[in-house]
Amino acid sequence: MASKISIKANQQLIKEGEHSNSMYWVQQGQLVVTKKRLNEDVILGHVFEGELVGELSFLDKESRSATVRALTDCELIEIPQETIDNIFKTQPKWLETLVMTLAERLRKANARIKI
Repeated sequence: MASKISIKANQQLIKEGEHSNSMYWVQQGQLVVTKKRLNEDVILGHVFEGELVGELSFLDKESRSATVRALTDCELIEIPQETIDNIFKTQPKWLETLVMTLAERLRKANARIKI
């Protein structure tokens, strides 16, 4: 079951390389997505109210591809892995295959991009 969480500005939500069983739906606030390059953090983008973050690892169960940190105080809904597993159980198998294929292709495309 989804639960509401709060994080403060500058608090890390997701750490690159870690494993997690959740994604987050941003209800309030703004976050920044970064990736390590040598000894510096490169900004990949920002996440705003109404958007999801952590969805790729949530879907393919691989390690986190980037770090996510709050720029402002944030309110989020944490959606656990069991939620998507239960949804897939009630849908045709091709839907899960489609989602996993898209996630795999996105991960491969991200790996080819040089920061």
